[in-house]
Amino acid sequence: MKITWFGHSAFRVETGSSVLIIDPFLSGSPVYDGSVEDAAKGATHLALTHGHDDHIGDAAEICKSTGATLIAVFELAMYLNGQGVETFDPTNTGGTIYTDDFDVTFVRADHSSSSSDVYLGNPCGLIIRAKPDGPTLYHMGDTDIFGDMELINEIYKPDIGIVPIGDRFTMRPATAALACRRFFNFSMVIPCHYKTFPLLLQTADGFVAEMGADSNKVKVLDIGESVEV
Repeated sequence: MKITWFGHSAFRVETGSSVLIIDPFLSGSPVYDGSVEDAAKGATHLALTHGHDDHIGDAAEICKSTGATLIAVFELAMYLNGQGVETFDPTNTGGTIYTDDFDVTFVRADHSSSSSDVYLGNPCGLIIRAKPDGPTLYHMGDTDIFGDMELINEIYKPDIGIVPIGDRFTMRPATAALACRRFFNFSMVIPCHYKTFPLLLQTADGFVAEMGADSNKVKVLDIGESVEV
């Protein structure tokens, strides 16, 4: 599995012959200066954690230009269908979409989800299990810490965590680190949802410090950088 960060919560996950794009806030992002076409090249699937504009981003355009299948909660999938996305797999919290190279299960996130005052269903995190025996990735989406993370770990046993740390709209470094250390046994933690806007924390330094003895598990990516697991 190859994971590339494009800033904020936008990631590209390559596994087998599939390319999954997550939360593609690209053309409107103040920190991503690459092209949408390069980021989404070869995309087979696109998954959204929730319906805020800084997560939907270029989803409709990518799906239409690449033919990627949209994976999102029902309300959000239907909203983007109204914007011209024809190929989509709607789901909701607790449900799983099965593909040849990976399965993705939508799990709870404590946040909200809307665009231009339109309600867009439950915010979610994503559990991505690479087939046949690859790693399991947990993209938490935008969320606070919550006790049922313990159940998420018990059920899915994720190896890699993508964790929002930027404060204001998600967990701050202390609570993000507490979530990782108390509820999970990640082999790698990738921080996200920081430094995009002035309201957010500008570095991952505080998160790395809060991880303490587990700080060696944190992989702080530069925008556009990839890691293989």
